[in-house]
Amino acid sequence: MRFLPFFFLVTDIGFILYWVITLIGIIPADYLFKDYNNPILSAWNWSFLPLDLFISFSGLYSLRLRAKGFPWKNVALISLVLTLCSGLQAVSFWAIRRDFDLAWWLPNLFLFLYPIYFIAAILRGSRD
Repeated sequence: MRFLPFFFLVTDIGFILYWVITLIGIIPADYLFKDYNNPILSAWNWSFLPLDLFISFSGLYSLRLRAKGFPWKNVALISLVLTLCSGLQAVSFWAIRRDFDLAWWLPNLFLFLYPIYFIAAILRGSRD
């Protein structure tokens, strides 16, 4: 559990940065996913905004609670489960499309896989 703050900071700040960068539109065209300008795919991508921001705010809030000595694991668990769902949803989408671009798969596999360890630790009642 001692590494959870690192993972939360990387993920939660990463989500916020991704959405700011996406909003500003400064991702080079070569790094955009296939059919990025298709209105349906654009809507699909933007549909993750509320989920990703909720993940970020809940993860960062759990770190604040932890630092202040308040119960924090339930909030962390919510953030972790939603992170796993966000990654799984994106990976499933890319798999259904048979679009195997590592630039999009790796971050989403990270989002899908890293929470599993910490979810299990919280459910096992790991001491912090």
